[in-house]
Amino acid sequence: MIDQGRLITEAVSIPVIGDADNGYGNSMNVKRTVKGFINAGFAGMILEDQVSPKACGHTKGRKVVSREEAIMQIKAAVGARNESGSDIVIVARTDSRQALSFDEALWRVRAFADAGADVLFIDALASREEMKAFCAIAPGVPKMANMLEGGGKTPILSPVELEEIGYKIIAYPLSLIGVSMRAMEDALIAIKGGRIPPPSSLPSFEEIKDTLGFNHYYEEEKKYVVTPAQSSYRTAYGDYTSERSSSRDFSSTTEKTQEPVIDILPQLYDIGSSSSRGPSTGMWSRTLRLKITGRDGVQKIDARIPAGFLEGMTRIIPGLAGANIMERLQNAPIDADNPQNGQILLDFEDAMGDRIQVFIA
Repeated sequence: MIDQGRLITEAVSIPVIGDADNGYGNSMNVKRTVKGFINAGFAGMILEDQVSPKACGHTKGRKVVSREEAIMQIKAAVGARNESGSDIVIVARTDSRQALSFDEALWRVRAFADAGADVLFIDALASREEMKAFCAIAPGVPKMANMLEGGGKTPILSPVELEEIGYKIIAYPLSLIGVSMRAMEDALIAIKGGRIPPPSSLPSFEEIKDTLGFNHYYEEEKKYVVTPAQSSYRTAYGDYTSERSSSRDFSSTTEKTQEPVIDILPQLYDIGSSSSRGPSTGMWSRTLRLKITGRDGVQKIDARIPAGFLEGMTRIIPGLAGANIMERLQNAPIDADNPQNGQILLDFEDAMGDRIQVFIA
């Protein structure tokens, strides 16, 4: 519950009340639960007095712990809240209306208020009269109502009616899941019957993206696009820095561009050293052009690099892993009369949607 709750509280900007059931044990367990809910970002939490295993308060066979234990658990929750310096709201719930009696339920919520509960909640009240009597208890403490749609023990009233009775917090626990289930059933029936759900029954793809935050993400992403002039890399061969080329112009029969081409200058790799690659040295030292274009069309890099450097760049560009550059270079032999500038060796999209192109420069 805490892990799932954290995902919810991080995704929304409104207060979230979590259901902590019976605190998952004795008073010490309750304290641990309260601190967990605080750390997860909950604004409030509901604690009840059912015994374990607990169940829906509107079902038969409900059982509750003793008065003393119920009160002590609320005190433990308030103590944990105070120790944490938090302002989390403690909603004290009793299920004793169905387990014992209405009078017992009223006695318990009075005691919960005295123990420091912020909100009082009697589940499964059976009539408007009981609801009004409950709201008259501890007038300074807000009351919560649970409207179990579709057949619970409590009369289903509108928010306006409940406010008139005296409630401050209302739960309609099945409304969202209920309409979602019915909509999914209708859609599946339509698909099974060879039809599709009518467009009016579902949002457009643009609306879905907006609701899920795609558009916000795209706007944020634009703030951190790396331009060619900002590029720098660290690979297995050492550090590469990027500088604008002032002496070389790239021209190709297959591609024309007005963007500046960057020369990647190795700081540690000396292609003329005695530790070079032997028979393949000339092949690996050929100059290639690496071009990366983001899925949004923004050019991330356009650079010339020695072919040998591609081996060490797979950590930066995982999509290059498995590409046999040597084989492709061998199929494009060095020829002084026909340098084959602009020939494409690689052209693909990686897992992030970036287009990666490698040319003979």
